[in-house]
Amino acid sequence: MNLSGKVAIITGGSRGIGRAIAITLSKYGASVVISYSKDEEGAKDTLNFINNNGGYCLAKRFDVSSFTECSKAVQSVIDTFGKVDILVNNAGISNIGLFIDADEALWNRLIDVNIKGVFNMSKCVLSSMLKNHSGSILNISSIWGVNGASCESIYSATKGAINSFTKALAKEMGPSGIRVNAIAPGVINTGMNSWMSPEEEEELTNSIPMGCFGTPSDVGELAAFLCSEKAKYINGQTVIVDGGLL
Repeated sequence: MNLSGKVAIITGGSRGIGRAIAITLSKYGASVVISYSKDEEGAKDTLNFINNNGGYCLAKRFDVSSFTECSKAVQSVIDTFGKVDILVNNAGISNIGLFIDADEALWNRLIDVNIKGVFNMSKCVLSSMLKNHSGSILNISSIWGVNGASCESIYSATKGAINSFTKALAKEMGPSGIRVNAIAPGVINTGMNSWMSPEEEEELTNSIPMGCFGTPSDVGELAAFLCSEKAKYINGQTVIVDGGLL
């Protein structure tokens, strides 16, 4: 795969899946800009890793739930590089708990980051992509957006919305040369699983036909493929990466 000359924005790029996607896109030649909200040390670590290994990375701190902050950040990328070729909407938050215990504030927070963040960033990059009649938007969803997860009803709802948004926007943007796809990871070995006990990890692992959790690089390699010309006829798809869990 060759992403040389491409400019990519990856939200939530300081750790986990976002970090892996940023590193992988850089490996294939893209200049990458990662966003972060709180994890400054993680963002610096990702930036330094990429820049010390022959890539080019910038890090920007902004809140994806704020349209104003997203607009300013995207414009600064366009001012620096002249364009945006790839957007990876990776930033997201989760919550585990009984729905009966959830309140409106929790609902609003997950909606603001997981759905509004995708709206904000997609809206902000499209002017550049439409101008160039080219671009790729990749939304990081979840298998729970396909299958639903007990005790993660709000999170599942936000990811299901992303899947529908992906398909609808792909139909709208396809005639303009812009592809929109999503990846729905299963259980990936990141810090988001730190709440699990060893017994819970073992039980979940036993339910996966491949017999293990996925790695962030599994998602990163797929992301690079979907953003490349190798996937030029793939549009409006939610690709599941779950080791057969579904």
